[in-house]
Amino acid sequence: MNKRLVSALLGYLTLFCGAAMFPPLIMAAAFEEAGGAAAFLLSMFLCLAATFELERFGGIKGRDNLGVREGIAITVIGWMLVSILGMVPYFATGYLGLLDSLVESVSGFSGTGATVIEDVEILPRSILLWRSLSNWVGGLGIIVIFMAIIPQNGRGAMNILKAESTGPTKERQMPRIADNAKALFIIYVTLTMLCSAAYFLCGLNPFAAINHAMTTIATGGYGIYNGTVDEYGNGWLELAMTFFMVISSGSFAMYVVAFRRGTHIIIKNTEFRIYLWIIFIAALIISIDLFVEMNMDIFTAIRYAGFHVASMSSTTGFVAVDFDKWPPLSKGFLMMTMFLGGCAGSTAGGLKVARIVLLFKMLNIIVMRKIHPQSVAYVKMNGQAVDDEIVFGAARFFFAVVIMDIAFAFIMMFDGIDFINSVSVSVSTMASVGPGFGIEGATSGYSLLPSLSKLFACVFMFLSRLEIFVVLALLSPSFWHSSKNW
Repeated sequence: MNKRLVSALLGYLTLFCGAAMFPPLIMAAAFEEAGGAAAFLLSMFLCLAATFELERFGGIKGRDNLGVREGIAITVIGWMLVSILGMVPYFATGYLGLLDSLVESVSGFSGTGATVIEDVEILPRSILLWRSLSNWVGGLGIIVIFMAIIPQNGRGAMNILKAESTGPTKERQMPRIADNAKALFIIYVTLTMLCSAAYFLCGLNPFAAINHAMTTIATGGYGIYNGTVDEYGNGWLELAMTFFMVISSGSFAMYVVAFRRGTHIIIKNTEFRIYLWIIFIAALIISIDLFVEMNMDIFTAIRYAGFHVASMSSTTGFVAVDFDKWPPLSKGFLMMTMFLGGCAGSTAGGLKVARIVLLFKMLNIIVMRKIHPQSVAYVKMNGQAVDDEIVFGAARFFFAVVIMDIAFAFIMMFDGIDFINSVSVSVSTMASVGPGFGIEGATSGYSLLPSLSKLFACVFMFLSRLEIFVVLALLSPSFWHSSKNW
């Protein structure tokens, strides 16, 4: 592995992290938040110090090649560095302890959005903005945004993009990696601006509109108020949130292609159509359940069911009402949607609908081959045959997610949390949702978790955001011992 090249690019990444703290610093200065300004100045200084140290050992030469190992190392170590540097403002302002600061930072960048802060309204505006920015930067991907702003045009840059992107396939839409990253970033910024404008027109003030837009498009779910969305008393706002959460659950690569070739690309996309059907069917069943079991008005039932299915399936985690009090069937469908997640290439977490589609199609082919052993059949997606390695990769990822869910649940049970709460927190954490049921219910977060569980929550949020195998590859001894590039 070219450690010199890795060190140099990590130095650029920590510099980028420091630059991302500039807007909260300006906010702190504008509102005369002395503690906030000092905290962000310290954070930016630490980012510069990290950059200086990394650049001392690093350097980029014309013939350098970014191989698979370099891509994995830059992605995993880069996310770790940014998460650690991102915790400094929380700790330096004195609002959170060391462990809680780390949890808040990792939860923000990973898009989980589960907070340890019980009263966010006491936080200065600069910290609130930083929480939303961490959601936004981590949503599309730290590396993708970094490459869009400071493109690395050397050979093999696609290996960085592959290491961070989510879903069973890692396709690019343009020949040059820098152009690909810029196109994704432009779509991301455009949707954020449209969402901000919509929220402003729905009655939110500019600061609230921008913050909520960033966390909506990033499907992170951090808010700037303690209350639920229902306390805004604005049905139009809930409708706008539902729309943008669903849009953010679609593949951003699909939107890039649709912008170039037409909206029929979105309509014909198999994964996105199935995702919309999942939302519709889940919302319909929950609406009927709420109407029958809770005697809820049918229009109110449809309103809350649609909002929370969109919120859970997109893994945003916004809450309009305490769904932890809903009937078991409704809670079961919400848990199912959070486990499935959104589409591959979106900012949503979860297993991804594409993998579920591939697994069901693979199961169908296995059954058909049992009946007709001589038949030749292929798994297809969007009318094209899918390589067997991608299909088997979906199966491997499904297995890994289940194992990780079980492992985290057992760790929490060892830490004194009961079985039901352990399973609920594990599923919501691995799905990058945030709110769940029980101890981490609709109106609570990670604040009630014991210290050991909080520490491991950071680990599993990190694993979930980078889809497990990239992190495990870095921890493999062969990753470091082999002298040959992969």
